[in-house]
Amino acid sequence: MRLAVTIVGDLRQVLAAEVREGERAAMQALRAETEQVKQELRRQVTNTFGGNARGIANAWRSQVFPRTGQSLRPAGLIWTKVPNVIDAFERGALIRAKGGRKFLAIPTGFNAARGRRGRGEKGMRVTPAQMVASGQGFLRPFRSGRGFVWCLPLRAGEPTGRRRRTRLIAGGVAEIGTGHRKGREAWARGMLQRGMVPMFLLLPQVTLARRLDVKGAAERSLRRLPGRFVAAWGRTHASDESGRAAP
Repeated sequence: MRLAVTIVGDLRQVLAAEVREGERAAMQALRAETEQVKQELRRQVTNTFGGNARGIANAWRSQVFPRTGQSLRPAGLIWTKVPNVIDAFERGALIRAKGGRKFLAIPTGFNAARGRRGRGEKGMRVTPAQMVASGQGFLRPFRSGRGFVWCLPLRAGEPTGRRRRTRLIAGGVAEIGTGHRKGREAWARGMLQRGMVPMFLLLPQVTLARRLDVKGAAERSLRRLPGRFVAAWGRTHASDESGRAAP
């Protein structure tokens, strides 16, 4: 039995067309996979820390190379603008006080203006330096003996507004508890009876829980990529075939 093979058309053009299809498929697959991993990492942050962490979530960025044109060997890069934060919660980092200090000063909810810290007027109501300068700060030890609660004395300020709500003044330094919460007046009177407000937790060290899985997201991406590439190549090949078949 004898077999005869005939090549129709220019072999070099046929191979060049196949290469172009492969390049388009590789770029499509990697671009889609890079975007999917970035979105997964952003969801990890918001699912773990809630809506207030959107800034950290959106700090995840991505870029596909080459930026223009096509390639059979594209590369996708995903990075974050807050690497120290992400690394700490991926590893479950141990945080200790620096500069020879014995304790970390962690603001409590009473000392966090609008419940958030580090954003202009929304930052801490009272800083550690103000606590020291006031001369009114005092410590209460944890029952475990691992640290202290750094407190300020509490007094009532002059009522303001039409409802004449009770105002709480911490050590003459700052007002606290100004939110419009249900049962606020009873809560404020209870605080005044205690006569103190916790402003900072003093701890020698803090171990963060491991709450992010960046490595896992990357590994899942590598497992998906070959199948995504094959599917993209099939689509580009089918598109080219239908284009050539069209009159």
